[in-house]
Amino acid sequence: MRKGMIRMFGAVVAALVVPTIASAQTPTQTGKTSMKNIVQVAVEAGTFTTLVAAVKAAGLAETLQGPGPFTVFAPNDAAFAKLPKGTVEGLLDDKEKLASILTFHVVSGKVMAGDIVKTNGAKPATVNGLPVDIVVRDGKVYVNGAQVVSADIQASNGVIHVIDTVLLPKAATVGAGR
Repeated sequence: MRKGMIRMFGAVVAALVVPTIASAQTPTQTGKTSMKNIVQVAVEAGTFTTLVAAVKAAGLAETLQGPGPFTVFAPNDAAFAKLPKGTVEGLLDDKEKLASILTFHVVSGKVMAGDIVKTNGAKPATVNGLPVDIVVRDGKVYVNGAQVVSADIQASNGVIHVIDTVLLPKAATVGAGR
């Protein structure tokens, strides 16, 4: 009887643990870790088709599939739709400018929403080299004026925070600092 109970208990534990492990390997917005990298998570989400196409066109997909960690402030398709007509197409033809804009959405390291809230007023440098302004107003987080609409989407090599606007770096002054 005791051996039968132990086997049954083992089967119940296995039934509970296996789905938990499997669910931890898929992208979620509840803070569970994904076994997929940032690009894979973005592709699977289905709401970042423009961003993924731009990342591939700029030659940055391999980097964002690398070890990281990265924090990506990812504009969704609706954010790209807000840009003036022809902007995305023009950027796809100018890989250098496109890469500059895309790397302006990435910070080195894994920065979770709780960390972002604590850094209200921070100006972390992006991979592009330029800083972004992070502020918290009325309980909402903004990055250079873009609102974080979904946070802590974890990937194997970092985290994605969805924003509602494409971040555009201010043009650097020619000859500045010389």
